[in-house]
Amino acid sequence: MIELSHGILGSDLLPVASALRTAAVFDVPLQWFAAEDEGRTEEPSEHKLRKAREEGKVARSADVSSSLVLLAGISALGLLAGYILRTASQMYLYFLSLASSPDAMNGGLLLAFMSWLAKLVVPVLAVVFVVAIFGNIIQVGFLFTAKPITPDLTRIVPRFSRWLQRSFVSGEALFNLAKAMAKIAVIGVIAWLNVTAEMGRLARLALAGFFSGVSLVSQLAFRIVLESAIAFLVFAAADYWFQRRQHLESLKMSRQEVKEERKMYEGDPLTRSRLRERMRDVMRRAMLKAVPKADV
Repeated sequence: MIELSHGILGSDLLPVASALRTAAVFDVPLQWFAAEDEGRTEEPSEHKLRKAREEGKVARSADVSSSLVLLAGISALGLLAGYILRTASQMYLYFLSLASSPDAMNGGLLLAFMSWLAKLVVPVLAVVFVVAIFGNIIQVGFLFTAKPITPDLTRIVPRFSRWLQRSFVSGEALFNLAKAMAKIAVIGVIAWLNVTAEMGRLARLALAGFFSGVSLVSQLAFRIVLESAIAFLVFAAADYWFQRRQHLESLKMSRQEVKEERKMYEGDPLTRSRLRERMRDVMRRAMLKAVPKADV
């Protein structure tokens, strides 16, 4: 508790006292901007890396999987566009033929609809599913653990100061903000370049037929999404590098932790030195006993 007088000095320090009371209310540490890993200067050991992996703590970027899924999805749509268009036309004609049928409202209508829908979406979903799994495997390998989803009652209590620090004043927050702004800029540039390149054909759509307009707009949208997906792979690579760096930083150890771990797996250095000294004494005594029996 800080007691301030009502004099000139006390009036000057009133804002400071108010700030201290606010920090006490929200339990905000005064060393927000200190390094989070203060004192942890040693690289993580193999044991700590292996233990973190067993607990599900690995370097993983969500951008890698999402970028690959976007690229695979749009590529599958481009390759299967003919098949999807033919299937959609057949489905339209099928249901149009059932419009005047007296049996159109029977129970088989929903089953027929689900069958046609599966023909349309299952090929694309299968490709996306396989690529999503592949995107995680290339980052962390084959890993299955239930530790990250195990209920932890200690996480129920909110840590306001840590959340605020990580969300607004950390390197991760600044990196994510810069990444999001760069993505928006890249999408804008790609869209602008593609639209300006087709401006002449777009201006003549008023005189073109319906299918010609749909074809042009579809090709333009497909090209924009495909180029954006390729650009996102570059951002994904940068994000994976950053996430791996952050992961290793979070696992760094202090010198005391290194000593404790070494003591745990290799034994106490003092005890080991005493054992070596005892072994030398035993060998020296055995040697002295063997001297009378020696030839030289």
